[in-house]
Amino acid sequence: MQAAPQTIPTPLRSYTGGKAEVQAEGRTLAELLHALDARYPGIRFRMIDEQDGIRPHMRVFVNGEQVLRIDLALASTDEIQILQALSGG
Repeated sequence: MQAAPQTIPTPLRSYTGGKAEVQAEGRTLAELLHALDARYPGIRFRMIDEQDGIRPHMRVFVNGEQVLRIDLALASTDEIQILQALSGG
């Protein structure tokens, strides 16, 4: 099963060779993130912590709705957006 293209934030595009949109497969968000990491090594660790939680500075949206857990089931038509919060002072 393949989900719709995933949007990658600018700070993570160094992992995707500069691509703003990528494709990955997965029945769940967790599977999709593992597939992304297989294609773009290291990208998952930047988004997901050691307890499989979404890192505090990351936001993941499926069809425009923010998700807080990666065990969410996905449909082939789902649109996934990954955003990275900016901070500074």
